[in-house]
Amino acid sequence: MSTKPSRELEAIPNPNPERDYEVTMVCPEFTCLCPRTGQPDFATFTIHYRPGPSIVELKSLKLYLWSFRDEGHFHEAVTNQVLDDLVAAIEPREMTVEAKFNIRGGITTTVTAKHEG
Repeated sequence: MSTKPSRELEAIPNPNPERDYEVTMVCPEFTCLCPRTGQPDFATFTIHYRPGPSIVELKSLKLYLWSFRDEGHFHEAVTNQVLDDLVAAIEPREMTVEAKFNIRGGITTTVTAKHEG
């Protein structure tokens, strides 16, 4: 597997597809650029999901999130893109992506996007 940023999310078979369970991943090192100023925005992404047929391979998720580092994105747009890409890759029963962006200009932003299968 690559060690460079990548938009490929690797799906692996759910080891317990007969069981309804929840997975929570906390990703505290997300970075993208402000599309207006070009300055970096930092966030913690928390991803909760109930697996369907697949789960996401964690290194692929790391490299996927890293791929946004040098791109300009509004907080709302990038949070929804992460949700859409994960849903397309692993087809979860349910998924919530919460992005807590660090303070910028005296404002903190939290964006929560949900998929209900």
